[in-house]
Amino acid sequence: MKDRNGIAGSAVLLVAAALLVLRPWEGGGPEPVPTATVATVVRAIDGDTIEVALAGHREDVRLIGIDTPETVKPGTPVQCFGPRAHAFTRRLLTGRRVRLLVGVEPRDVYGRLLAYVHLGRRFVNAILVRRGLARTLTIAPNDRFAPLFRHLALRAARVGRGLWSACGP
Repeated sequence: MKDRNGIAGSAVLLVAAALLVLRPWEGGGPEPVPTATVATVVRAIDGDTIEVALAGHREDVRLIGIDTPETVKPGTPVQCFGPRAHAFTRRLLTGRRVRLLVGVEPRDVYGRLLAYVHLGRRFVNAILVRRGLARTLTIAPNDRFAPLFRHLALRAARVGRGLWSACGP
């Protein structure tokens, strides 16, 4: 049983925590995003980047740990299997509600949100690698699923799935 000082101290901590959570964002740059959040996919920009509607605004999201061949990068030609990866991501995610698990480092140098994307029980980042639509791209500290992605990429390469048979190493 808590004494009066313990109860009062707990109440003060709860009020302070609520004020920190509920106060408006005062920092520079984009408002922080919770570690896990739900968003609606507006469009696929390419195979590994999507645009989502999140908390009343649009946000570009880069899928962590993977890299699909380029289709829209300025100054870069469309790469082998890029259109297939883009089409897959577009068909799978456009208009769908997804859960975003934001990385330890939440944004890249372009200001995109970095996240692992889940569609229901399906782990989209892993699906792209397993189907041979993406290679791995590990950048610390966002390396939580790097061993899984490496394993899936090796299996896809071994059986010649997707880009592994069409594009070479």
